[in-house]
Amino acid sequence: MQVGGSLLVGIVAIVLAMLVTVAYWRSVDADPGVTSEVALLTVLVLGALCGWNPGLAIALGVVMAGLLTYREKLHYFARSQLSEAELGDGLILLTAALVVLPLVPDRFIGPYAAINLRTICSLTVLLMAVGAAGHIAVRALGTRYGYAISAIASGFASSTVTIAAMGHLVARQPDNIKVLSAAAILSNMATVTQVGMILGAVDPGLMRQMWGPLICAAIAAALYGVSLMFPRPARTLTESVQVGGAFNLKLALIVTSTMTGITFASSMMLSHFGQLGVMLTAMFSGLADAHASTASIASLAKSGQLPFDGIVGPVLIAISTNSVSKCGVAWVSGGPRFAALVIPGQVLLTLAMWAGMWLT
Repeated sequence: MQVGGSLLVGIVAIVLAMLVTVAYWRSVDADPGVTSEVALLTVLVLGALCGWNPGLAIALGVVMAGLLTYREKLHYFARSQLSEAELGDGLILLTAALVVLPLVPDRFIGPYAAINLRTICSLTVLLMAVGAAGHIAVRALGTRYGYAISAIASGFASSTVTIAAMGHLVARQPDNIKVLSAAAILSNMATVTQVGMILGAVDPGLMRQMWGPLICAAIAAALYGVSLMFPRPARTLTESVQVGGAFNLKLALIVTSTMTGITFASSMMLSHFGQLGVMLTAMFSGLADAHASTASIASLAKSGQLPFDGIVGPVLIAISTNSVSKCGVAWVSGGPRFAALVIPGQVLLTLAMWAGMWLT
């Protein structure tokens, strides 16, 4: 690179590739892998890269060294642990995040200027990424640390579904009803976290109005859930929470479609009835899903139809009504005993969230 620039590096790369090809052809029966060959060509590229960006070359060299060190474990994971469905989900997520998202226009369109395609696509990618992260957490941790960690991870896919799953397990594990109730409450931490992530994805400035309520709600859920986990369960928990694959693409599309519809309805209600219309829309839509309501309200604020400080009431109403629906799910799925432990936690979480308004 220093002697002949890019031209000489290209010539050397071509010659090196020819030598590598011949060497691979002669040893393909004994060693069909191409790890060493790719590493050799990468070293040449990194050496050339040092000519104008040594920092990036060093960073890539460290990453490559790590991949080579753990290549056997990675190979075992790819061949034995990674399923075809998970691989397909990963490719879908990368395609949506790296190909589709950059091409989507960032402007408001449609009646009432309520729909932003970039925001819709960003939220879809966010839901898929969060679901994948929860899936990885469950796969990595299993049930060694109990249902609590699994419930928090699966709560990113759907906290309501997680509460229903815990309620169904109560019939088979009545002695562990407190631990299962604790896991149900702790899944709300995922809901609160996801609401914050949605607000930050739409516009980071929205979090200045909501950090107090969200933090208070998360602390209340954590304290109540941990208090239910002691004393220790009567026996070891062995069943895992089943919430689907790496992520639920159908669920992500349904949520974003619902969010788009709610955004349009909220924008129309705002135009005709003011902020009272937005609150009424948030109240009814929150019964089904808090994330879609939050995203629609945040979109209204980003488009300038709502002031940033005007999102607090509608978002809290949406989460509160969603908490009411979770209480109903707990009663139906787990019966009165399960609901008697879950409902106070949901009430405490909701009250703490409203009390957190005083911090912002």
